[in-house]
Amino acid sequence: MFAGIARRLFGTANDRFLKTLQKDVTAINALEPEIEALSDADLKARTPWLKERVAAGEPLDSVLVEAFATVREAAKRTLGQRHFDVQLLGGIVLHRGMIAEMKTGEGKTLVATLAVYLNALIGNGVHVVTVNDYLAQRDAEWMGTIYRFLGLTVGCIVHGLSDAERKAAYACDVTYGTNNELGFDYLRDNMKFHLDEMVQRPFQYAIVDEVDSILIDEARTPLIISGPAEDSSEMYVSINRLIPHLVEGDYEKDEKARAVSFTDAGVEKIEALLREEGLLTSGGLYDVANVSLVHHANQALRAHKLFSRDTDYIVKEDRVVIIDEFTGRMMEGRRYSEGLHQALEAKEGVTVQQENQTLASITFQNYFRLYPKLAGMTGTAMTEAGEFQEIYELVVAEIPTNVSCIRVDHDDEVYRTAREKYEAIVDQIEDCRSRGQPVLVGTVSIEKSEHISGLLKKKKIPHQVLNARYHEQEATIIAEAGSSGAVTIATNMAGRGTDIQLGGNADMRIRRELKNGDDETGKAAIRANIAADKEKVLAAGGLFILGTERHESRRIDNQLRGRSGRQGDAGTSKFYLSLEDDLMRIFGSERIDGVLKKLGLQEGEAITHVWVNKALEKAQQKVEARNFEIRKNLLKFDNVMNDQRKVVYEQRRELMTADDVQQTVADMRHHVIETLITQHVPPQAYAEQWNLSGLHADAQRVFNLDLPFAEWAKEEGIADVEMRQRLTDAVDRKMAEKAARFGPDVMRMVEKGLLLQVLDQVWKDHLLTLDHLRQGIGLRAYGQRDPLNEYKREAFSLFEAMLERLRERVTMMLALVEVRLDPAEELAMAQPHQEMHESRQDPAFAEAEEAIPAPAGSEEVQTLTIRSRQASAAVNPADPATWGRVARNAACPCGSGKKFKHCHGNIA
Repeated sequence: MFAGIARRLFGTANDRFLKTLQKDVTAINALEPEIEALSDADLKARTPWLKERVAAGEPLDSVLVEAFATVREAAKRTLGQRHFDVQLLGGIVLHRGMIAEMKTGEGKTLVATLAVYLNALIGNGVHVVTVNDYLAQRDAEWMGTIYRFLGLTVGCIVHGLSDAERKAAYACDVTYGTNNELGFDYLRDNMKFHLDEMVQRPFQYAIVDEVDSILIDEARTPLIISGPAEDSSEMYVSINRLIPHLVEGDYEKDEKARAVSFTDAGVEKIEALLREEGLLTSGGLYDVANVSLVHHANQALRAHKLFSRDTDYIVKEDRVVIIDEFTGRMMEGRRYSEGLHQALEAKEGVTVQQENQTLASITFQNYFRLYPKLAGMTGTAMTEAGEFQEIYELVVAEIPTNVSCIRVDHDDEVYRTAREKYEAIVDQIEDCRSRGQPVLVGTVSIEKSEHISGLLKKKKIPHQVLNARYHEQEATIIAEAGSSGAVTIATNMAGRGTDIQLGGNADMRIRRELKNGDDETGKAAIRANIAADKEKVLAAGGLFILGTERHESRRIDNQLRGRSGRQGDAGTSKFYLSLEDDLMRIFGSERIDGVLKKLGLQEGEAITHVWVNKALEKAQQKVEARNFEIRKNLLKFDNVMNDQRKVVYEQRRELMTADDVQQTVADMRHHVIETLITQHVPPQAYAEQWNLSGLHADAQRVFNLDLPFAEWAKEEGIADVEMRQRLTDAVDRKMAEKAARFGPDVMRMVEKGLLLQVLDQVWKDHLLTLDHLRQGIGLRAYGQRDPLNEYKREAFSLFEAMLERLRERVTMMLALVEVRLDPAEELAMAQPHQEMHESRQDPAFAEAEEAIPAPAGSEEVQTLTIRSRQASAAVNPADPATWGRVARNAACPCGSGKKFKHCHGNIA
């Protein structure tokens, strides 16, 4: 009570913060008459003037007023749009590295231009991050008009661009792009072999549009670049045939935790089925030798019992495509990890794709924390303000609307059964259509959107469906959703980023209906038609938002509600629920159902009360808190790998920058010698205790040197110091002779190329090891040990072991490698040939060069031919010597049509 009184007297903390920004807004407004009087040329000239001031050392805050006033005037002259005072507040908040919560329709896209222009004056590039390619291209073109008018360059990063196009876009003052593409470019850059091949510049400042979607909803799934692992697709198909034989008592399902496991009876049954299929030949399912079968069986069970077609995924063109649970959009190219996607492919009878091994990975949480300065904007952030503060150190500021919101938000209506709920929904839609009021129906899955569509078809009610199946028409459908009498069914927040304008979107209709863009008469007619339609819609009550279920997160519900009532428009919202909805069913609907029966709730009647809303909100808060803890826990584990990733990527960049890595490889060589001597000739040990045979074998394996260690040991007074020195001298002499034979330029190139390739190989193996460690580390809790501390300790040990492997493998390969020069070809280091896949987008990697194989303990001298890309591709099918290293699952180069492992690569 006292807190409420204090808020009324002194305002909230948010109100007090916004008051401190008001002086800047007043100063920008005071400057407006002076800026308005400038010619276009004079207005454009302000950009180099401001840049000079910043370059001379003035902080950005000191030029904020002049910069914002300049952008406001440029927007008026190019787009005919003037920033409102509240939009200026939003711009200041973004510049300060905070999150601006601005309601739908308040012009966040235009607000971003203020902070983008100001921060672009430094000249290091500003990134504006959007959720899809359409919005990135639209905003880059639309807002780019302002930037180009003021003399700034604008680039756009979307899927399918070449490296040269990406590099040019990142070199611009302002770069628009999707979160996926920016993240993958970062990973790809850190797999390149030359600095000039990298496309991104060092990060400076980013504004994330729909920040809650990107930094929270998508934060659980990392971006992954992967290459093919061993093929086990047949195993998924075989085990998939067994799962339908299981009955309910054979497994336990926990819908809250999204988990399923075999019961004792289920284990016995699946073991019997596996034996019948000939897959389990000895022992029980949980014997060590059958660990692979356990993995496949568990994933097949998850695929059948936890994942539903048209809810979690759809089947399209012989592919299983994941549906984003928050937006309802297809996640093209993204795949579930650990074999789950393959299990779903087997379940649906589509081609089972090969399993992949991680080559590079990063979460959005850790990617966006790479930016020294980060800001965000969205219509719904306050409910997650604690998470933004704790994970990203981002403070949320709520920006008031330019015109007060007059939308009416009705209490929820709760029915006992889904059938009654859907009947009420159809009745409401019919009522709205009869009055000419447009309706946006929000659903949580494709299945439910199509169910409602079927009900409307029976009633012959015209409507549009927007879900993952029809996402190509997203912008068009949403643009017309505000027309008189329009009925639009959308999964969750499909269409996010495109305003629903009452009466329809004039610009979209002009583009669609007028072939001649200069037809002013046609344009005027369309605008007049839309203005008249808007009056009808306003008279009918504005856009009606009809929610068909409550989501686990209040934020998603608020986003749906926020589509109505933009910029002071009239609007209405109401949610229709039933006790059979997932949220109600999972969180205690049986108790509520009993109460409603006792109260005598009749068929078709609903319960509506503000207490019901509050109870639902508390249930949602509990789920949100639980999900936050899951994300926070995942981040703690990912931070361990992130620290290691930073070290590896930083080291890699230093190696690429260096003209000469001779000293680095020499230090590695001497470290390996030190390790071998310490291992076989311990200090203070007697000569009889030395392991001379082991030292001799390791010297042959690593350095390809046959040295008389046994003879040396017989010399009087010799100790570990002399043995180390003699081995060092012999190895250094061999490497000096090799360098003289190859020539210094070639030797430096070989050293650098091998060092980068081996670093990539051991890092990839290390990631796989960490994946396996992470999967089983939770079991340490049964031994009263903290899994996180255990993971940190073991990950550190594994990282040190990786560095040891790196030193030894680089030393070994440089000692064994022989270079055969091809004078007819330009010198170029061969780069690894790997088929790569991205987990969230279609693969965008061109084929690279053939990998140089690691010796793996062989004493055979490796030969490296230095040649160009064209020459390295010359393969003679009749001559295996020309094939190089062939992946086991690749087609055999002999032309038989079989896989290499079943043909010339058969080692059985």
